[in-house]
Amino acid sequence: MKKPNLTLLSLLALAASSAFAQENYKDIINKTELKEYTDRYTPTVYITNDVEQTFASKPKNVIFFIGDGMGQAQVFAALTANGGNMYMSQLKLAGYSQTQSWDNYVTDSAAGGTALATGQKTRNYMIGMTPDSVATPSMLHLAEAAGKATGVVATAAVTHATPASFVAHVIDRHKYEDIASFYQNSGIDVFIGGGKKHFTERKDGRDLIKEMSEKEGYRFYDDLESAKNDNNSKLAVLAYPEHMPEATSSRKFSLAESTKKAIDILSKDDNGFFLMVEGSQIDWGGHHNVINEVVSEVLDMDKAVGEALKFAAENKETLIVITADHETGGLSIIKGNYETGALKANFSTGNHTGIMVPVYAVGPGAEDFHGWYQNTGVFDRIVNLLNIKK
Repeated sequence: MKKPNLTLLSLLALAASSAFAQENYKDIINKTELKEYTDRYTPTVYITNDVEQTFASKPKNVIFFIGDGMGQAQVFAALTANGGNMYMSQLKLAGYSQTQSWDNYVTDSAAGGTALATGQKTRNYMIGMTPDSVATPSMLHLAEAAGKATGVVATAAVTHATPASFVAHVIDRHKYEDIASFYQNSGIDVFIGGGKKHFTERKDGRDLIKEMSEKEGYRFYDDLESAKNDNNSKLAVLAYPEHMPEATSSRKFSLAESTKKAIDILSKDDNGFFLMVEGSQIDWGGHHNVINEVVSEVLDMDKAVGEALKFAAENKETLIVITADHETGGLSIIKGNYETGALKANFSTGNHTGIMVPVYAVGPGAEDFHGWYQNTGVFDRIVNLLNIKK
C-alpha cells in the first residue's frame, strides 16, 4: 500500500478550511428563550388598500427580498417581539413556495437561490447552473440585458450562495474567488455587503477591485458612510473581508441603509431596475438555534422592507416580493407576549428543513403571487411581469 502524500493532504486540508471558513455559523448554541425585546420600532404605514389601487398595471421596477432561512414561524416570532406590527404586514397578498432542490428534499442555499434567481432547480451546492452543469441566466442577467439597472445587497459576503446565484455560474458554492470574478463584466450597477477578500486576497494574485475600478468605472468603498455623497451609477461597498457581523453586534450599517442607498442609485435609470436584497443571517440564527438572533435579523430585514415600501408608495411602478430560499431550524413558537416581546421557542434541528416558505407581494402584479407553487414559480412570475423572459 502506498504511503499517503502528506504534502498533498495538507494542501487539501488548507484549501478545505479556507473554503468552509464562511460556513462557520452553523454550530448550535441553543438559546430558545427571549425574556423581553426592547429594540422595538413603529412601522410607518406606506401601503394601504387605497394606495394599492393607484399602482401601475405592470411593474417597471422589482425589489426582491430573500430572507435566508425565513419560514412563517420566523416572521411571526419577529412580529411578536415587535409588539404585533411589522412593515411586512403591509404586503397583503401572499402565497407559498415549495423549496425542494433537484436532488434533495431539503435544499441548501445554493440550489434554493438558483431556483429563485434562474427558474431552474439544480443540485445542492451548485450556483446558477442546471443539474448537468450548464450555465443559466438569472433574472438579474435578464434585467441587465433588457437595459435595466441592477443591484445586489446582502448582510453576508456578496460571494455567498444567495447573492452569488444572481451573478455567477459555478459547480460548487465554495468557489468564492471564482464567484467574485463573475461580478467583473457582469454589468451589475450596485453591490453592497461583505466578501472583500475574495476580490483582493486571491490565489491568482489579481486585485479585482483595482481592475473593475480602472476598466469598468466602479467606485469601491469600505463603508456606506464614505459612499454617502457618491451617486455614481457603478458603486460597490465591500465593508468586511467576509460576512458582516450579526445585527445584534456593531455592524457598520443596517440592511435598511444599504437598501436605501441602492434604491437611490438604481432608481435614476429611466428604464427601471431590479434589486435583490438578502437578509442573509436569519438563516444563521436558525443554525445556531438562537431565537433572539432570528428575531433581530428578521426585523433588520423588515426595516429594509420599510425603505422599499416608502419608495414603492411614491413611485407606483415598483413590485416588491418577499420570500425565502428555505426554512432553517424547524422553528416553532411555544409562548409569546406582544406587550413585552417575550418568546419561548423550540428548534427541531440545527439545519435546513423542507417545509414551504411564505411569499409576500405588493405593487403592480402582486396578485400573481397568490397560491401554492414551486420555488421556480417566483422567477416565472417576476420575469413575466417585467417582460424579460429568457
